[in-house]
Amino acid sequence: MRRAPRKIRTRRAAATGALFVLLAGYLTGTALPAGAADTLLSQGRSATASSTENGGTPAAAAVDGDNGTRWSSGFADPQWIRVDLGGTATVNRVVLRWESAYARAFTVQTSTDATNWTTVHTTTNGNGGVQDLAVSGTGRYVRVHTTARATPYGVSLWEFQVYGTGGGTPPPSTPPPGGPIVRVAEFLAECPYSHRLPDDPIIFPGLPGASHMHSFFGSRVTNAHTDLDDLLGSTSTCSPSIDVSSYWVPTLYVNNVPVEPTGTTFYYLGEGVRDDIIARTQPLPLGLRIVAGNARATSPGDNTIARWSCLHAGHVGSSTNFVNCPTGTMLESYLDFPQCWNGRDLDSPDHKSHMAYPVAGACPASHPVPVPKLRQVLRYPVNGDPARFRLASGPGYTMHGDFFNAWPEAEMARRVNDCIRPIIKCGVNGRP
Repeated sequence: MRRAPRKIRTRRAAATGALFVLLAGYLTGTALPAGAADTLLSQGRSATASSTENGGTPAAAAVDGDNGTRWSSGFADPQWIRVDLGGTATVNRVVLRWESAYARAFTVQTSTDATNWTTVHTTTNGNGGVQDLAVSGTGRYVRVHTTARATPYGVSLWEFQVYGTGGGTPPPSTPPPGGPIVRVAEFLAECPYSHRLPDDPIIFPGLPGASHMHSFFGSRVTNAHTDLDDLLGSTSTCSPSIDVSSYWVPTLYVNNVPVEPTGTTFYYLGEGVRDDIIARTQPLPLGLRIVAGNARATSPGDNTIARWSCLHAGHVGSSTNFVNCPTGTMLESYLDFPQCWNGRDLDSPDHKSHMAYPVAGACPASHPVPVPKLRQVLRYPVNGDPARFRLASGPGYTMHGDFFNAWPEAEMARRVNDCIRPIIKCGVNGRP
């Protein structure tokens, strides 16, 4: 999404001196003078949103203090973004720095439990830009709830800032020896393409050739007969190489020729649940198998999890089916796996029932164990007319992913303890 030139709107002031007039020229929206009680409470806190346009525009990007990163939603109404202040706070000011895709109508709300909300501000005909809003409310959670977009795209915020008093202990401001802490619960693995086979050791174990064609990443040995011992004894394409897990997806064909992704990132995240749930996240159990998406979808509405978008062309938007990416960009697929486990089974007859997605920021009682959320992001070196594209499983909306966990148990536990639970962004080495 291209960033629109920022419009500066000056306030008219009474003749109270040249200095006041000069300062007023820098204020935008419905700006108010900041008082002594205006402490920024939201920066670096955990943020959650109703949706994201793609893996590069997460909710956390709106509370990171960086005006060059942003949260962007899916292309529908309504949407919301919520920040957890870490404790009950008195909120007196909210600043919204909109990207060119802004909301004309929205409310600002507070809550003590992220379920019951009190509206502290309403805008029905907003103009975007920077809106500096006077509010009065209390709560641990503050939410911007949008009901009408100003553009055909989603809604997008460079920054969502909440000011007031109280809240939890502020996130660390002193950089650790390895560099500054980024308050995002994340570690990752970069796992390039390994091989291609019409096999699926989860859906069709022991039956070579029984599946549609799959592209495999990570472990180099995966086939129809693969079990956990095979993975643990294998080598991997992943960085870090200690991740010998297997990841696979239906092969993409362009004009009936297979094309493999050149960007293959597998993120392990804590987002999607409340901070207190993140704090008790458990390691993914060794041998866990998960399937996400719907290989048997017969229409775009049958697969609400998998998305297609264009790398570096956010204005195209995301879709459950293939999109037409401009020349010079790449087709991108992203898919979120469920992050709530029943605490008992490493697989289930339908390969899905032992896992569940969160509800209202928490894991359901049937699946009480929070584990890291796997986000699969694949970038294919293709663009243009999507009529040329198909998956081995069918149209773009049949995109799905399979995961067979073979991370060393101690290493998975360390990364959950050091990166996910304390909400710290870690690299491929599992360090901030």
